Amino acid sequence: MSAAGQTLYLKIEQNCIVYKRSVTLQDIASVECTNVGIRRQVLQEQMYHFFGNEKSSFVQVFSVLYVIQKIHEKYPALEIENIGEPDFVIRYVPDPEKKSVQYVKTALVCVILFFGSAFTIMTFIEDVSVSKVFDALYTRVTGQMSDGVGALEICFCIGLAIGIMIFYNHIGTKKITDDPTPIQVAMRKYEQDVDTTYIETSSRKGKSMENTKNKGQQ
Repeated sequence: MSAAGQTLYLKIEQNCIVYKRSVTLQDIASVECTNVGIRRQVLQEQMYHFFGNEKSSFVQVFSVLYVIQKIHEKYPALEIENIGEPDFVIRYVPDPEKKSVQYVKTALVCVILFFGSAFTIMTFIEDVSVSKVFDALYTRVTGQMSDGVGALEICFCIGLAIGIMIFYNHIGTKKITDDPTPIQVAMRKYEQDVDTTYIETSSRKGKSMENTKNKGQQ
């Protein structure tokens, strides 16, 4: 099938989720071409295959140039125009969660947010004194005055440690999941801000390579 003179428009979102190991183009992209035959064939092209534990999830980063190269292996004369992201992530999930599991997770998050908000409001009222809040809760529930460290304080300390480890995605030197940690995300944003500042500062001062070259020619 000749692809000479044909243009394929390719759009891929930044984050793609797939539920099977063999990933085809139709799983991650939207394409448009006036030649319906080429469009159907391109959508069936295999892009990647995930290896490893069947019950584990995986994340892989790709460049759109990789996708264009795979398409050109079969259609070298096909002109491809990317209107999506230049780089994207494919996340393999073994099985989509059942609705019942999603409902349970949603309910659990709502319960945590409810008690967390209540605890935050109470500590704010007590001038951020956690010990006073615990004493007041203990007295109202048991009808007795607290005589020292109890179950509330112990659970608070354990929960605080677990929460910190989950939030920062680290237990010692090991990561809990493959997702970037909040520190990595913050550092990446910081690097982007630094690069942007360098570019804008150089442009305002006329010290970019383009400005330097133009001055030399004059």
